[in-house]
Amino acid sequence: MSFRALLSQRSDDGTITLSVETLEDAQLPEGDVTVDIDWAGLNYKDGLCLTGQGGLVRTFPHIAGIDFAGTVRESSDSRYGAGDRVVLTGWRVGETHWGGYAERARVKADWLVPLPEGMSTRDAMVIGTAGLTAMLAIDRLEALGISPQSGEVLVTGAAGGVGSVAIALLARLGYSATALSGRPEHADMLRALGAHAVLERGEFLSQPDKPLETASYAAAIDCVGGNVLGKLLRQIRYGGAVAALGNAAGISLDTNVLPFILRGVTLAGIDSVMQPYAARVAAWSRLAEHFDFAAYAGNVEEVGLADLPDRAARILKGQVKGRVLVDPRR
Repeated sequence: MSFRALLSQRSDDGTITLSVETLEDAQLPEGDVTVDIDWAGLNYKDGLCLTGQGGLVRTFPHIAGIDFAGTVRESSDSRYGAGDRVVLTGWRVGETHWGGYAERARVKADWLVPLPEGMSTRDAMVIGTAGLTAMLAIDRLEALGISPQSGEVLVTGAAGGVGSVAIALLARLGYSATALSGRPEHADMLRALGAHAVLERGEFLSQPDKPLETASYAAAIDCVGGNVLGKLLRQIRYGGAVAALGNAAGISLDTNVLPFILRGVTLAGIDSVMQPYAARVAAWSRLAEHFDFAAYAGNVEEVGLADLPDRAARILKGQVKGRVLVDPRR
């Protein structure tokens, strides 16, 4: 059988070309489960893969797309049968293994998670890798003793996928959250999602740097890294914690030991790619219980495969808000 896909090709001079092609099932990579894809998502990492940046994709031709949701067509693994609805995030799918920008995928059963009861495949991609990562960050902060009674939580990169979902989840869970963003035009959106306050990134970074700064936040979810992470660490209160999960502002970290040894701050790294099965199932279950899809609906855009080159360029420039869903049938 045949299926449509956005195929990435690399020429001898390194140029990446993207085109919507019709492929055959026999061309799919090895795996235990074949999935008919209903929806995929667009993430920052997808932008890198589609444009050939970051060295994430090394073999061509390739199909990008690091997350998708759909229905099992065929399975040689007893855990899944035809008709089961599943979601996939991580495991370097879309990087080293063909991913979600196609009508069909073949993957290892270990990489899949059953959709929670009552959640549609579209709902799953409204959440996607971004929402899963946000939930894992909140879970980690809570494991470190952070609760709604602890105080204000700062969310950086708040207008993006992870940040916006984190704001919405924190509000639903009873936390007071401050949204930090370099895009002030999205302030109303962030407040509508539940942000207690919106702080402009330039204003935040313009404050004079000190080894320790005013202790303003009980915790933070950092989607940005770089100089933003370095500065916010110096503003975390005694016993607070930071969940770090992004590097859009760079991989360098300019900090000192004082937040850690004088205020007992914890810096916790959040990885959604290689999370164990039990942790992923637990996070998806909690997302199904707490995420308000109706409240988030205005921050979702639907596109087809042919729209992805443009959206990939835009997400790398910080010009995408909320979540972009990909319908591979379009």
